[in-house]
Amino acid sequence: MITLTVNGKAHRLDVPEDMPLLWALRDELELPGTKFGCGVAQCGACTVHVDGVATRACATPVGSLETGAKITTIEAIGATAQGKALQTAWLEVDVMQCGYCQAGQIMSAAALLQSTPKPTDDDIDAAMEGNLCRCATYKRIREAIKSAAGMALTDTREA
Repeated sequence: MITLTVNGKAHRLDVPEDMPLLWALRDELELPGTKFGCGVAQCGACTVHVDGVATRACATPVGSLETGAKITTIEAIGATAQGKALQTAWLEVDVMQCGYCQAGQIMSAAALLQSTPKPTDDDIDAAMEGNLCRCATYKRIREAIKSAAGMALTDTREA
């Protein structure tokens, strides 16, 4: 039996220890916001927070998590002021196109703003590098992160 604390609630799961966290979240806890992308931690669609750190859920076995680790998914990120600001900025900047990667993008952005409240363009690029967007909305993602951080939108780079 594995105990996970997800979005503030403790859950006991009777699953194999090598089950990826992604499937525990989606299939066992019915939290479908975390997406399956590549399955090998390369695209970032499955990003969640484990103790505040952006983590690829597809490559994280549930048995590898410390007892008491706090997992936050896209379903709960809006409960924080910073997460709410990101979600609002995402809508205001009209970031989404197909939207598939956006949950992972927002989770990585939230982890960035938690550690770096006023990120530079280079900080944003470094933090978001592992999150792929097939619609190439990278410039708007940068704008939304700056907007959520209360910063001027001074980036003139393309994509």
